Amino acid sequence: MTNGVWKYLTFILLLILGFSAIANVLLYMQIGALKSYNQTLPQVQVGSLNQTTNETPLLKLKIEDMKNEIEYLKSLLSQEKGKGNVSIAIVPIFGPIDNQLALHVVKIIRGIRENSSIGGVLLWIESPGGMAGPVRIIYEELKKLSYLKPIVAYSGGYMDSGAYYIACAANKIVADPLAEVGSIGVIYVHFNAEKYYEMNGIKVEVFKTGPYKDTGADWRGLTPEERKMIRDQIEMYFNEFLNVVSEGRNMTLNETKKYADGRVWFAKDVKGTLVDETGDLDSAIRTLLKLMNVTSAKVIMFDSKPQEFEISESVTLYMPANYVYPYIKG
Repeated sequence: MTNGVWKYLTFILLLILGFSAIANVLLYMQIGALKSYNQTLPQVQVGSLNQTTNETPLLKLKIEDMKNEIEYLKSLLSQEKGKGNVSIAIVPIFGPIDNQLALHVVKIIRGIRENSSIGGVLLWIESPGGMAGPVRIIYEELKKLSYLKPIVAYSGGYMDSGAYYIACAANKIVADPLAEVGSIGVIYVHFNAEKYYEMNGIKVEVFKTGPYKDTGADWRGLTPEERKMIRDQIEMYFNEFLNVVSEGRNMTLNETKKYADGRVWFAKDVKGTLVDETGDLDSAIRTLLKLMNVTSAKVIMFDSKPQEFEISESVTLYMPANYVYPYIKG
């Protein structure tokens, strides 16, 4: 097996050298195009520059993927028994985050906290975010756990809004280069079905003890006072989100605000800020092992929680609008 692995490593290294050579040739071509810009027609050189610009990032991604594969093969060759009784737990957080998912994840976290054989935790997050309450509950539980055991958050696809909020409880964040991360912000969805009720002959009678008791109800619109109240609430949640990211990513509030306009980024474009490293699941495991100061550990994989996420009323969400829309029940 060892000989086969070394042969594969040699093959991969040769490929990387080949891709590096191609990248250098393209770079020289780009420099040459720039030098000749003043001597030839501009429209001819623009085409060359665009071609090089499009190809170079793809080559870099391919080289990075190969480097990750080499690191994985190295880990197979250098495995030591040492602390063989130590385990790491992979905790999946898949799909929109609601109360049921929070209940499931918190049970796992508390069990891990009491299990002395588990030395570290890998959060595998593939989620657009979710409701504010459940997101904050999971985050607080993870923060308590992080004082006892190292945590690494990983995503191969997307870790947006409330999901990224949760990831900020981890010591390190690792993501696939093309994984979506960010969407730092808060959204409040209010359904005004007053016209719908009227069109269908539905009359709603409300008995309430105060003027704001049915704020957000879908049988009526919002008053100016209620809109201000909701705006204040949104700002409160948003400021808390900023503080969580600033603390978790060791950035100032001003630095965090640069990434807090609601958009998402490819992880490769925010490496060193919103994420620490780019790589695959095995890369994230290696990062966790380094934090644990061990060379190998048994991996325990927990199950994800099947769920039927539904938005049935006005609610404050840590989730992008494009993910909210499919769950709206008309």
